[in-house]
Amino acid sequence: MPACAVAQPQPDLLAWPFALPELPGNTAIRPLGGIEIDRVALGFGGISGVHIAPDLTVTVVSDLSHWAEFALSLDAAARPLRLTLRRTGRLRDGGGRILPRGYAGDAEALARLPDGDWLVTFERWHRIRRYRDIGGPGAYVEPPPGLERAPANAGLESLAVLADGRWFAIAEDLALPEAPGLTAAWLGGPGAWLPVAWRPAPGFFPVDAAPLPDGGALVLERSFSWLAGFSGRLTRIGVAALAAARPGTVLEGEELLRIASPLPVDNYEGVTTVLHQGRQLVALVSDDNENRLQRSLLLLFELTR
Repeated sequence: MPACAVAQPQPDLLAWPFALPELPGNTAIRPLGGIEIDRVALGFGGISGVHIAPDLTVTVVSDLSHWAEFALSLDAAARPLRLTLRRTGRLRDGGGRILPRGYAGDAEALARLPDGDWLVTFERWHRIRRYRDIGGPGAYVEPPPGLERAPANAGLESLAVLADGRWFAIAEDLALPEAPGLTAAWLGGPGAWLPVAWRPAPGFFPVDAAPLPDGGALVLERSFSWLAGFSGRLTRIGVAALAAARPGTVLEGEELLRIASPLPVDNYEGVTTVLHQGRQLVALVSDDNENRLQRSLLLLFELTR
């Protein structure tokens, strides 16, 4: 399919909405509902990065070198009703050539700049590309220093463009020899990267980040073991901590949500935020690893404090 070709799905092809349970005692975040994405109908799984625009356009990237754009419909209470596919295609390099899945096409995070350009991070071949159109060519961007040392499957999974214009990037698991338990992180951007560190909860790893209007950010962390399966936590870091960061500063988040039963548990890898009709909405997406025992889910919440 050409990069910018418009898909012609059935109107409700991907609309499998479901309710989420209440979370008694959690005053920070309120569940609104979820939608399951049909991997077979979409043509790919592996969704690992997500962005929601103010008009409720949802854009996702996959670690299989795909992207897709949807229209999200909500009811009056901001509960998700439908997710309708608009267009889909393959991610491309700077010359417009399709990035093959695997080493070159393992997209992990999606962020948007104030001018509308897209930033996509990749691991295995650790780098960032900048897209004017998500279906067009992607220009190479100067990566954070030291990123090349990251393990092949634990690179730049988290990227957010903060309200002040700085980029906030976190490696999933790039150990700092002088500080066990931390992973490398950076603030700034090309030509002005500031090396800092992120402290995840024990047994967890950062897998995405999203900006908040007040200048802070959300960071999604994930845990996995063969015995316990997947778990996750959504954390918030305030604007003051980000503003005060200096080289070597250790950043960490306040837990807002533990992603465990009774919520649907899966491999959540993407987080995004949007202000909609006075509500600060937060969406999480899961990477199904193209495994029949997993699902591609979009969960929607409202920040309440």
